Amino acid sequence: MTGTLTVTDDDVERITHRLFLTVGDRHRNLTAFWILLALASVIASAGVVADSTATVIGAMIVAPLMTPILGTALAIVLADRRQVGTNLLLVLAASAAVVVIAYLIGLTVPYEVVASNNSQVAGRVNPRLIDLLAAVATGLVGAFALLRSDVSDTLPGVAIAISLVPPLAVVGLTLESGAPDEALGALLLFGTNVAAIIVTGTVLMLVARLRTSAERAGYATGRLGGRSLVVVGLSLVVVAVPLAAGSLSVINDQRVVSRAEPVAQAWADQEGWRVTDVFVRRGTLHIEALGSLPEADPDELRADLDAAGLEDVTVEVKLVIGGSKTLT
Repeated sequence: MTGTLTVTDDDVERITHRLFLTVGDRHRNLTAFWILLALASVIASAGVVADSTATVIGAMIVAPLMTPILGTALAIVLADRRQVGTNLLLVLAASAAVVVIAYLIGLTVPYEVVASNNSQVAGRVNPRLIDLLAAVATGLVGAFALLRSDVSDTLPGVAIAISLVPPLAVVGLTLESGAPDEALGALLLFGTNVAAIIVTGTVLMLVARLRTSAERAGYATGRLGGRSLVVVGLSLVVVAVPLAAGSLSVINDQRVVSRAEPVAQAWADQEGWRVTDVFVRRGTLHIEALGSLPEADPDELRADLDAAGLEDVTVEVKLVIGGSKTLT
């Protein structure tokens, strides 16, 4: 593995100049970063509002947030406290900027942008452990592509695979829509991705002995203490706890839906109606049914669900009365 990730002196210079925006032409680097970030924020927010996957993917490719996040990992490996602070500050400031831009764009939208009516939001407000696994794998690919210049062509794919700006756009839009719980879920997804990138980047750079190569190339490095590495590792644990809780909640919701669906269908058939959807949202079982007058009796459904062992589940039934006619 170490041989595969051998880092030369030239690689050290390339990596540091790429990740440390304050190294080299500071003004040019930071100007490009903020311009690209603002444009990516607008694109991501517009893509979420329009519920357009293609547009959101475009924002992922443009977004430069991966740079200071991996830069934080590099600074940790080099034990460069100044660069650690600089890169973390960049990540925090950039994150806040994306949220503000998304919030302002949300003010121009005449309807709420929330999970119930937008698939882009729905896919980012309930992160699970599987999202952490994907983030770790993607972070490894990103760090590997950075260390190996011959596979750097994979970086656009990494930008698409790991979601950074879109969750922040969702945070701003859902806050403006009055859904702080959904904003918190999207923020957790962003934090998960950031933690995964920093941890995997740090590990891979250490495995590649980038620190040794940097010292050989004349770069000043500080003392890398075990406490720093422990703190980095704990960041994954911190995000894993709520993700595990989210995963358990999803599993429980799926269990409730699987038990409720046949009961609801049998009730609808008996009433001459048709079940159109069964889902759980925020701990409440929602059942939607379509039919014509007379209206179906929801009390019968409640009794059937209780008999099926779902007496502790709050149920909301939406009865849609209507039909269709062909106009000639």
